[in-house]
Amino acid sequence: MRNYRDRITINPNIRSGKPCIVNTRITVTDIFDYLGGGMTIEEVLDDFPDLTIEDIQACFAFAADRDRRLMVIPDEIAI
Repeated sequence: MRNYRDRITINPNIRSGKPCIVNTRITVTDIFDYLGGGMTIEEVLDDFPDLTIEDIQACFAFAADRDRRLMVIPDEIAI
């Protein structure tokens, strides 16, 4: 997904400012917790009919973008 920003929002008044899927209170973390717990994408979509496959893809795109922006500080500096 090229632009997740139209599907993921951060609002300090919703879920304490955690990134959520637009028009829901479902966080990106919720989605990854379900998937990491063994649910399939199809099961998540069945349990949450307001979600779309594009919403799930937006969660992955959001996480990838956030990961790219992390600053890594090495434990040791090679000399």
